Amino acid sequence: MAGTMLALTTTLAATTSSFATPDGIRQVAPLPPSLNGARVIQRRAEPQPERAEPAAPTPIPMPPEVRREAPRPEPVRAEPVRVEPPRQEAVASEPARTDNSFAAASLDKSFGVPDAQIADKLRAAMAGKKTDKSDAERQAIASFYAARNYAPMWIRDGRLTGNAKSAILRMKNAQADALEPADYAVPEFAGGADQLAAADVKLTLATLDYARHLSLGRIAPTRVTVEVDYGKRDVDNADVLRKLADGRDANATFDGFEPPHQPYKALKRKLAEMRDAGPRADAIERIAGGPSINPGDKDARVPMLRERLNVRLAVQGPRTVQVRDQRTGRMKTVKVAGEDPKAAELVYDKALFNAIKNVQARADIKPTGVIDNKTIAAINGPTQKQQIDTVAANMERWRWLPRSLGPSYVMVNVPDYTLKVVRDNSVVWRTKIVVGKPQTPTPLLTGQFDNIIVNPSWYVPQSIIQNELLPAYASDPNVFAKMGLEVKRGADGHINVVQPPGTANALGRIKFNFQNKYHVYLHDTPERRLFAADRRAFSHGCMRVENPTKFGEIMLAMSIPGPTPTQPQIEKLVGQEEKTFKMVNKPMVHLTYQSAYVDDDGKLQIRDDIYGFDKRIHTIMTSDERRVADVAPPQDKSRDQATLKSNQEILSRVERREAGNPFQFFERIFR
Repeated sequence: MAGTMLALTTTLAATTSSFATPDGIRQVAPLPPSLNGARVIQRRAEPQPERAEPAAPTPIPMPPEVRREAPRPEPVRAEPVRVEPPRQEAVASEPARTDNSFAAASLDKSFGVPDAQIADKLRAAMAGKKTDKSDAERQAIASFYAARNYAPMWIRDGRLTGNAKSAILRMKNAQADALEPADYAVPEFAGGADQLAAADVKLTLATLDYARHLSLGRIAPTRVTVEVDYGKRDVDNADVLRKLADGRDANATFDGFEPPHQPYKALKRKLAEMRDAGPRADAIERIAGGPSINPGDKDARVPMLRERLNVRLAVQGPRTVQVRDQRTGRMKTVKVAGEDPKAAELVYDKALFNAIKNVQARADIKPTGVIDNKTIAAINGPTQKQQIDTVAANMERWRWLPRSLGPSYVMVNVPDYTLKVVRDNSVVWRTKIVVGKPQTPTPLLTGQFDNIIVNPSWYVPQSIIQNELLPAYASDPNVFAKMGLEVKRGADGHINVVQPPGTANALGRIKFNFQNKYHVYLHDTPERRLFAADRRAFSHGCMRVENPTKFGEIMLAMSIPGPTPTQPQIEKLVGQEEKTFKMVNKPMVHLTYQSAYVDDDGKLQIRDDIYGFDKRIHTIMTSDERRVADVAPPQDKSRDQATLKSNQEILSRVERREAGNPFQFFERIFR
């Protein structure tokens, strides 16, 4: 929607009083392919509507900078100066602040132009032909100004309203919302009625953009990953304008467009804390690099390393003991020789050595125990600037999620490798999970729980058939039998590859189905050893649950009225017939990517960006793609259909045992 209102503002400067449709976005920065390499998206120029005919009223002169094309990225100020906005009739919950490039005092000047003259210019500019009703933003603004008899929205009695000042200051401090002030072109209110009318419309456009970005996100989710589906949402432009016009403080009104979720609000508070701390925070808390430290060495950095890793000093310094004096027979205090504690603190001892090796193993560094700069970087973690970027990326992804998660739901945090169950807005259970590999990532989505199956059959996904089974079958026609897989036709006529229930079944003992177009689900696994790993990205996209029968007990109790099976009762069903429990009350399942979150103790937790989504968001916001970041790229829906068709052709031959030489059709299909 980043270009939808260009016509209105350019109309105020052009030779027409009707809404001329601007040139659309003709080039869109290319979207990288899916992380699993499954899709290559070709971008096409969008057809442009015809321009409206000029109308009679005299146009308002308008400076060229009114065009609503987002500016090129600008460097982010490391430590903006914060200025409290003027308090109006109502006080916002979190006052807006501005950077030092903007003088709040300039908002208080008088223009010396009657409001009626500005209204006349607005009426003249908006007269003429009606706009295309499909352009919701233009139509909303036209109707909005008409309903108020073209009275300016932000000017009253020749001055900016308190609401206008609040809106401007909030957008000038967009970094507090993990957005960029440069993306919201705040006009200069100066000149005569023509210029003031144009500025009024331009500020209205900026506030619509800001409200939309707060509500839906600055970046279209499919620019970050192809496999994302949080449902379709949009903003009601007329509702946004009405709330901004009726509110006494735009800052408070903007708060209402933000995600209502507590984790988002906690990240926003943490972002403010980090910006307040400034660059000094890194210098105080980070361990310095330098020469490598070997076991037994003395180094001034060892005490800080020991403190950071919570390792106690193994060598004790001088101590005192009580002994009996042989001459007098009385007890006395004497010192027992030992190493100087200050010197002992500098020694790289065995206890620290073991802790360092654990750090290296978790960070995919060869566990030699030698403390080099790479190891120190792993212990330090991300810099303050990197943490700010990570928090900003996570706030953006929270804006993608539905506004209501539901009173009871399941939330998966992919980079944290955890799952939690929330019932009546309280967390009732948590467990470890295994998620998709970077090559086969777990999608981000919201879906409704549907059923639980005990002793499930595994219907092999088409992607695994295409990428793994069929290439293996090309060299060994008996591979299906060796793996215990059956090729059989389903009731819908499609041929499936199925693994029957059993101890070796890939789904384990129990499967949890929820509605989604990516055919992923939660399930048990026979590979219990994987849960001992710190990094658990091992699957093809589905999520494996560490304690699935307990999870089943909890979900059945939440979803089915009356008595439901307990964990021991579910376990007794294992090894028998396939048993399906259909949900009655269907909680939602939210698959999220929270690489930064604030824990129950108020501490910021940072996780590895295993799929590169944080990096992708940062790239979009610091490149030319930022200009069209909120425009979703076109999607290629034909690839999956082609994969299914080719798989069906090959599997039909396998089913009929007609594939004497599998290379004959593989060469044709895959060449």
